[in-house]
Amino acid sequence: MAITMTEAAARHVSRYLSRRGKGLGVRLGVKTSGCSGLAYKLEYVDEAEPGDIVFEQHGVKLLIDPKSLAYIDGTELDFVREGLNEGFRFSNPNERDRCGCGESFRV
Repeated sequence: MAITMTEAAARHVSRYLSRRGKGLGVRLGVKTSGCSGLAYKLEYVDEAEPGDIVFEQHGVKLLIDPKSLAYIDGTELDFVREGLNEGFRFSNPNERDRCGCGESFRV
């Protein structure tokens, strides 16, 4: 089981944590939402929660809650810029369908 992060994503997280002045890393999980059932949730964290699974890449810690891991195992977290838009992109091999607006997915 593994979650990966590109260098671009790690650079973005590092810059944000640096500007913030604190932080352990970023937590990736899923929540029930949208028309397809699940949505990604991403938050900066200062401390690990009991049971968190920690992956570290490019000097950045990525924390995953155990309940979410089954839905996102094998996911790559990237940070992309397209024109005036920028944001995190999730490449999840477990996704079977994604809603038209791109906000939620189904496994």
